[in-house]
Amino acid sequence: MTESVVLDPVDLHLLRLLQNDARTTYRDLAAQVGVAPSTCLDRVTRLRRSGVILGHQLRLDPAKLGRGLQALLSVQVRPHRRELVGPFVERIRALPESRTVFHLTGPDDYLVHVAVADMTDLQRLVLDEFTAHREVARVETRLIFQQWDCGPLLPPGAPRSTPSAKSG
Repeated sequence: MTESVVLDPVDLHLLRLLQNDARTTYRDLAAQVGVAPSTCLDRVTRLRRSGVILGHQLRLDPAKLGRGLQALLSVQVRPHRRELVGPFVERIRALPESRTVFHLTGPDDYLVHVAVADMTDLQRLVLDEFTAHREVARVETRLIFQQWDCGPLLPPGAPRSTPSAKSG
């Protein structure tokens, strides 16, 4: 199990702000958190080096890219053995339609979030890229009507609200 990193209130505030907008400048971050820009840079660098911050991602609108239909595919792989699982996951991750792949416990082995053009494209994906492979025993499809992002990810016990800026 990975060890957690000890974070103080300033670190938590920085993480909240960066999760809302990763392009915020160090100067703006520093002003909002109440520290010097150099301190802010040092803290964010430490958060990156410690693995708390994994990277920065650009979010795209799938519909604007011609992939207006999203679905969750529950997949059962049989037999569920390492020599089949690794290649299966790499093949699914390489598909341009795949957004996220989860390895699960329970009756389904994987949950795959996909974005496709339409129902015909979804059917092609399921039949040609999933069930056409011998190790895939079952695929169950659930369409996504709407999706919402949630608040920032913080460690257990962290205050839910953003601390007020230091006065002084």
